[in-house]
Amino acid sequence: TVLTMGKMLHVVLVVVLAMAAASAAMVSASPAEGIQPLSKIAIHKATVELHGSAYVRVTPALLGDQGEDTVWVTVKYGWENPSSDDWIAVFSPADFISSGSCPNPRRNADEPGLCTAPIKYQYANYSANYRYWGKGTIRFQIINQRSDFSFALFTGGFENPKLVAVSKAVAFKNPNAPVFPRLAQGKTHDEMTVTWTSGYNIDEAYPLVEWGMVAPGGGVRNPTRTPAGTLTFNRGSMCGEPARTVGWRDPGFIHTAFMRDLWPNKEYTYKSGHELSDGTMVWGKSYTFRAPPTPGQNSLQRIIVFGDMGKAERDGSNEFANYQPGSLNTTDTLVKDLDNYDIVFHIGDMPYANGYLSQWDQFTAQVAPISARKPYMVASGNHERDWPNTGGFFDVKDSGGECGVPAETMYYYPAENRANFWYKVDYGMFRFCVADTGHDWREGTPQHKFIEECLSTVDRKHQPWLIFAAHRVLGYSSNAWYAAEGSFEEPEGRESLQKLWQRYRVDMAFFGHVHNYERTCPLYQSQCVTGERSHYSGTMNGTIFVVAGGGGSHLSSYTTAIPRWSVFRDQDYGFVKLTAFNHSSLLFEYKKSSDGNVYDSFTVDRDYRDVLSCVHDSCFPTTLAL
Repeated sequence: TVLTMGKMLHVVLVVVLAMAAASAAMVSASPAEGIQPLSKIAIHKATVELHGSAYVRVTPALLGDQGEDTVWVTVKYGWENPSSDDWIAVFSPADFISSGSCPNPRRNADEPGLCTAPIKYQYANYSANYRYWGKGTIRFQIINQRSDFSFALFTGGFENPKLVAVSKAVAFKNPNAPVFPRLAQGKTHDEMTVTWTSGYNIDEAYPLVEWGMVAPGGGVRNPTRTPAGTLTFNRGSMCGEPARTVGWRDPGFIHTAFMRDLWPNKEYTYKSGHELSDGTMVWGKSYTFRAPPTPGQNSLQRIIVFGDMGKAERDGSNEFANYQPGSLNTTDTLVKDLDNYDIVFHIGDMPYANGYLSQWDQFTAQVAPISARKPYMVASGNHERDWPNTGGFFDVKDSGGECGVPAETMYYYPAENRANFWYKVDYGMFRFCVADTGHDWREGTPQHKFIEECLSTVDRKHQPWLIFAAHRVLGYSSNAWYAAEGSFEEPEGRESLQKLWQRYRVDMAFFGHVHNYERTCPLYQSQCVTGERSHYSGTMNGTIFVVAGGGGSHLSSYTTAIPRWSVFRDQDYGFVKLTAFNHSSLLFEYKKSSDGNVYDSFTVDRDYRDVLSCVHDSCFPTTLAL
């Protein structure tokens, strides 16, 4: 008994020490905040040193046998030399060890090399007894990504990884199945688009969507089949590393179908599918959506706005850096409240893939419960577009070599030119003018011309709520780095736009990029035009600027001195909800992702004459001539 108790105490001590070592390893090996976790793995230095005692086993071997697109697998692993810096990686395709053409350098031509980064990873010590017993068990969540998967045990940490064991391949029953639909409003109010991903090229299967209006008593009235267009891109479409090298993963095929001539406010059902060469059909899941209201329609209309959400893993993998800790909270809160809003605007910085293409699939899977039911309108952020010498406004490497290609292909948005990520959306009583801060917005540019046209062509007696949205802060933010520059904005951010906002009486301007929440007073030329904070009525004198970049990525700090125009600040994760009750009344709410409760709000009550009333720089010259 004494020996047994001694052995048990020894086991407990070893386990505690192992957990402490694992924690220390996570701290020492984890990337800094804001760094893509996959980028910290030195895949180019990895060596293949398979060991006879090492093993990795995965169950089940067949995934999604009931048509699921997301499953959990159990991974058992071990070997005789366990270490606190051992880790388990998930690769797809399963054959990630290659002696052929590989972007990574090798010591000699015959040496096997690792050509790709994993899609996710977890420390082996996540299974607490691994260090003592030399074996462990981890569960991973896997989504259908058009190929098979293998699981690998590495030692040597992230800096000097040595592959010691690889599992047998596991795969979904149909890896090519259509998955993760993304709705978006088309160029007109009576058009809804649906985009999805599959493994079927056009010469293998014909893509289509089957859709129809939901009948009052149930069922579908006159179901229609509409063909879809198909796009993809290749490694050569990427602009730099890691997107062209270890971060590359085949994106499959992206299909978009247009459901047109919709009846306003009617409920529709749809499902994406593919007709194989023998005439059989492969169908995705069925979903419903509600058609948009006509421009100007007087009805309850509810809008969600946020930016910078990113993605996170429900199995705990990839999350050793506090990189996107609020992402799942925002997603889950919006899913729970799905019946209480109508359309979503995600204003840039979507998955933060940063050149690791597998993460785009992970993101579309995460937001699919929202995007399959509600129009999910997106804007381009620096982590989607920015790359040197590619025609962008910012000569930085924030996109990891993607230079906008995945974002412009994976999601539909009603732009005239998909390479120019600016567009307008008319949703009932709202007009949204969405700008692209990856391209120049100053006077004399095509984008400035678009912005003025978008703002100037709305009929405010029928669409009184005029909203401007962009990713980088072109308005006001008391974020620490903007404050250090002294401008509280992007360089030359508002100088070319504030007169347009004032002339065309923009109600609110939304921005992301800064990972927190902030609301200003109604402003013009850095001056508050009213002392009111929670209720605005009568003549419009200025624009309210809102930073809504707390969608999920690591939080940003403020300057300690609060500017006089800053009404409310919150360094937390959250989103904004706009509710238009009619042409005269609007409710603004800021909600935290953690609980969905309201932490800041204001109301607007005004009539059409209040929009028309002249204030400084808002009206053209008049004449007294008879």
